[in-house]
Amino acid sequence: MIDLVTPLGAEVLDLRAGDRVTLTGTIYTARDEAHIRMMEEGIPFTPEGAVVYHCGPVVQDGKLVVAGPTTSARMNALTGFLIDAGIRALIGKGGMGPEVVKQLRGRAVYLAFTGGCAALAAAHMNLKGVYFEDLGMAEAIWIVEVDRLPLTVGIDAHGDDLFEAVHEKAKTQFHQQFNIKQGTAL
Repeated sequence: MIDLVTPLGAEVLDLRAGDRVTLTGTIYTARDEAHIRMMEEGIPFTPEGAVVYHCGPVVQDGKLVVAGPTTSARMNALTGFLIDAGIRALIGKGGMGPEVVKQLRGRAVYLAFTGGCAALAAAHMNLKGVYFEDLGMAEAIWIVEVDRLPLTVGIDAHGDDLFEAVHEKAKTQFHQQFNIKQGTAL
């Protein structure tokens, strides 16, 4: 297990897809609308070394109730400017597209958190503030302090992608099981 602390630096460039890590420090939730607002108005936090969590948490009485990841691929076209600004890690579920894998190369990583474990995530988090609250609970950028949040490196800064590897393995096994010639459209 590798312990990471925000703000992140060059240490993330040594991580490899499949590494298990814990994350401690400040992170920022952001979904589609928050990404669009940041593109239009600027990033409201210091991006260098920051971590963005693809999450729309449930907040009650100033506390995070649940904070599970949302599907990261929804942010594929909205991610490049964050990496260009110095974001060092993205957290979410399901992986991201090949364009993001290229953007991460040599600069940042994608960390996976298991979907369906929203209460577990919230147990490692404390709410510290909010940006763009007018976007609503799910779309606002929540400032969150995390304590040893367990994650897996899904896409590393070398271009290795666990999600694509699993997809290719499943496709190969499917073709073998049903005696379908590789390359045949399904």
